[in-house]
Amino acid sequence: MSSFLSKITSSVLQLYQRAEDLIEEERDFSVSENMLNATLQKYVTDKVGLIKDLHADLHDDWLRLYATVDVIGIYAELSVDLRLIQMQFDKDIQLLVFEQISKTQVIDARFDGALKKIGANLALFIYQRMMDKDPLGPILQRYDIVQVKHSLLHLSLNRWLGSIDKVTRTLKRVHINHGILKESELLLLANVNLDGVFNRNKKDHIIDEFDLDDDDIDISPIQD
Repeated sequence: MSSFLSKITSSVLQLYQRAEDLIEEERDFSVSENMLNATLQKYVTDKVGLIKDLHADLHDDWLRLYATVDVIGIYAELSVDLRLIQMQFDKDIQLLVFEQISKTQVIDARFDGALKKIGANLALFIYQRMMDKDPLGPILQRYDIVQVKHSLLHLSLNRWLGSIDKVTRTLKRVHINHGILKESELLLLANVNLDGVFNRNKKDHIIDEFDLDDDDIDISPIQD
C-alpha cells in the first residue's frame, strides 16, 4: 500500500504548487501493474500464511488474479477473472469491490491424501456444475478476507491500514474516488480535500512520503 501512496505523493503534490490548483477537482494518475503486484507481495503474500503467491494481470476493464494457496493439506494454483466495481480510499473507508466474471480455474493442485483430493474435486464439481456457483467467495469469506454482498466481493482494508498514521494522514488530504483498469495499469481518480489541507498541523507535510521498504509500517496478519 505504501507504493500506492508514494504514487499519490508524487502525482498529487503537483496540485499544491499553485494556489489556483487548490480546488476540489478530480484528477487521474496511473499505477503500474508492477507496482500493484509489489504491493500485493508486501501486504498480502508476506502477511497471509495460507497465500504463497498473489499477482494480477491487468486488462481493459478487468483483471486476472493468480493465487497459490496452501491450506489444510491442499496446495493449489488458481486463477479468476474480476471486474473492479468500486474503489474508495479516504480517512474512514479503504474499500475495494469486485465482481467475479469467471469461474475459478484450478491450474495445478496437490493433496497430502487421496481423500482430500476426492473431497476437493467433488466440492468444486457440486459448486460449479450442479449449483452453478463458484466457491471462491465463500472460501474467502470463511477466512475473513472478504465479505460477499449481492454476489460481489467486498475487500475492506481499513482493519489493517486504518491504524497506520502515515496512511490516515495522507487520506485525510487526498481521497481516491474510483479506479479504472487499463492494460497493464490501474488508473486512479482522486481529489484533494481542502479542509484536510488547510486544517493540518503546520509542522506536517501536506503529503507524507512513502516507499515500499518502509519497515516501520506493520499490518496485522490474517490468520490461517
